[in-house]
Amino acid sequence: MMRTQVAIVGGGPSGLLLSQLLDRQGIDTIVLERKTKDYVLGRIRAGILEVGFVELMREAGVGARMDAESYIHDGTIISYGDEQFGINFKDHTGTSVVVYGQTEVTRDLYDARESAGGKIEFNTENVVIHDAKTDAPFITYSVGGDPRHIDCDFVAGCDGFHGISRKTIPDHVRREYEKVYPFGWLGILSETPPVDDELIYANSEHGFALCSMRNANLSRYYIQCSLSDSVEDWTDDAFWAELKRRIPKSAVEKLVTGPSIEKSIAPLRSFVTEPMRWGRLFLCGDAAHIVPPTGAKGLNTAASDIHYLYRGLLQYYQDKDTSGIDAYSDRALARIWKAERFSWWMTNLLHRYPDQTEFDLKMQRADLEFLRSNKEAQSVMAQNYVGLPY
Repeated sequence: MMRTQVAIVGGGPSGLLLSQLLDRQGIDTIVLERKTKDYVLGRIRAGILEVGFVELMREAGVGARMDAESYIHDGTIISYGDEQFGINFKDHTGTSVVVYGQTEVTRDLYDARESAGGKIEFNTENVVIHDAKTDAPFITYSVGGDPRHIDCDFVAGCDGFHGISRKTIPDHVRREYEKVYPFGWLGILSETPPVDDELIYANSEHGFALCSMRNANLSRYYIQCSLSDSVEDWTDDAFWAELKRRIPKSAVEKLVTGPSIEKSIAPLRSFVTEPMRWGRLFLCGDAAHIVPPTGAKGLNTAASDIHYLYRGLLQYYQDKDTSGIDAYSDRALARIWKAERFSWWMTNLLHRYPDQTEFDLKMQRADLEFLRSNKEAQSVMAQNYVGLPY
C-alpha cells in the first residue's frame, strides 16, 4: 500500500506536467501509465504551443531545450483556390506561437521527473478510482498481475478520451456534448524541409490541406480524407499528388517530397464533458474534452486545465484555501468552450463537407474573403490562435 498527496492517472504530457509543477512546490505525486514510456514517446501528435503553455513549461523547469530548439511562428498563411493571404500574429497580439513537437515536450517532462526521482508506474492494469466523493479517495490497480493500492488526497484524471477517469463520474452527474465531423485527416511525417516558414492552411475544391513542420528537416502534412479510407489506401505518391492539388501553386513549386516515416488517419470530433470535477477527482485534457486539430488546440487546452488545477492545489496545500479547486471546473470549462468554438469555426471555414450546397460554399468563401480584408477579424483569429489568457 502506498500514500501520496495527488495521484495522477495518465503519463502523457498533461499528467507529467502537473506532476512536475507540483513536485517543484514540494507536493508529492504518483503517476500511473497504462503503457510503456517508449509507447508514450512513440505517439505522433501536434506541435504548436500557445504562449501560456510555453510559460508553464518554463515554470516547470523544463523549458531549456524548447527555448533552444523550437521554431517561433509569427503568423500563418491561408489559401483558398488560387488566392492566399497571411495573418501576422505578432502584429495583432504582440506575441507568437512556438513549434515544438508533443513528443519532445513529453520527453523533456519524463527526463525531469526521472531526474527528480518522481514516481511513475508503467504498464498499469485494472485501474479503479474509489471513493472520489469522499475525503479519502484511493486507487487500486495491478502491474504484471501484482495488485497495488494508493491512498491519496486528490486524483487527477489525465488518461485521455478512452481512459477510466471520466467514466468514474456517474452517468446521472456527467453530461456530454459531442459533434462528430464527416471526414478525417490523413497525416504523414517526412524527413524533408518544410515548404514554408509558416504553416499553410488550405481550403480547396478537393478538400482541406495543412503544411506544417517539426524542424528544418522534418515536415508534417495533412489532407482531409473520407472516414472510410484506411492508411493502406494511400501510397506516398498518392498522398503527395493529392496535397499538390490542394495547396497554392507557389507552394507546390517549393515542395520537397520524400518517403513517409509515419502515416495515420485521425477522425475529427468536438467533445466536452461537464463537470470536470467530482468530489476529489479532477478531469484534465482529453479525459474531459476533444477538439478537431484545426487550430492546434488539443494539447494547449490540456495545458490550461493543468494551469487551473495546479494553482488550485497550490492554494489548498499552501494556504488551506479551497477556492481554487472549488472553482476549477467552471474556470476550465469557460476557457475550453472558447477553444471549442475556435476549432469548430476553423474547421467549418477550411473543410469541404459532403452535404455542402452551392449556397454553403458561397458563404464559406465570403467568410474567407472577410477574414482576408478585415483587420479586426484577423485580430480575433490571432488572439485565439496564440491562446486566450488563462
